Amino acid sequence: MKHELEGIGDWRRTHTCGELRAADAGQQVTLMGWIHRSRDHGGVLFTDLRDRYGLTQVVFRPDTAGSQLLERASHLGNEFVVAVRGTVRPRPADATNSELATGTIEVDASELKVLSASDPLPFQVNEEHMLASEDLRLRYRYLDLRRPELAALLALRHRAAAAARGYLSGQGFLEIETPMLVRPTPEGARDYVVPSRVHHGNFYALPQSPQLYKQTLMISGCDRYFQLARCLRDEDLRADASPSIRRSTSR
Repeated sequence: MKHELEGIGDWRRTHTCGELRAADAGQQVTLMGWIHRSRDHGGVLFTDLRDRYGLTQVVFRPDTAGSQLLERASHLGNEFVVAVRGTVRPRPADATNSELATGTIEVDASELKVLSASDPLPFQVNEEHMLASEDLRLRYRYLDLRRPELAALLALRHRAAAAARGYLSGQGFLEIETPMLVRPTPEGARDYVVPSRVHHGNFYALPQSPQLYKQTLMISGCDRYFQLARCLRDEDLRADASPSIRRSTSR
């Protein structure tokens, strides 16, 4: 199946795949996302469309979509990127899914554009209980990060950082970035070093601690500052630690 990007400028996403509810029934909507999985129920094709906000069930029916569109939809594979237009319908009472935020509705598709076809994947993103090996998932990290569990962790990390910034800003703290390349200062762990292009044979060090600049900022009048800083130490990997440790510092 070829890409169908021509004319995509006429399409604009109206809702995310985690946004629609029963109150939206009857609306004409445009969704965009990945094909999570598809199911053919006797000529009616059910497709779960996924983005980082959630899942929405899209239905291709012969009487709504037409036989040609239904045929095209039947060739959609997992992780194809598509745009779908259709009408929001309430699901039958015996077909609702209480585990999904969008489980009371479905989108009755009338138009379809394939934005990007997908080659066979090294592992399936939608296999929640049969994860591929960690080595394989790290090799294809861009696929692993599509999994809802990891997408939720990224969002949680963002909210935690935003909450910290909001609270500290409300207390009169300034967020100030300090340099990442400094003169080496011997501490408890080995430095990560970066060779200097200008001064041959000399090296910069990646700081082990942002506290290096606290005193300078204090005497400059910044009595309250914070940063979410990367502290880099040349240490072996362990289950509870990594070379790059992100931490907040404040005074």
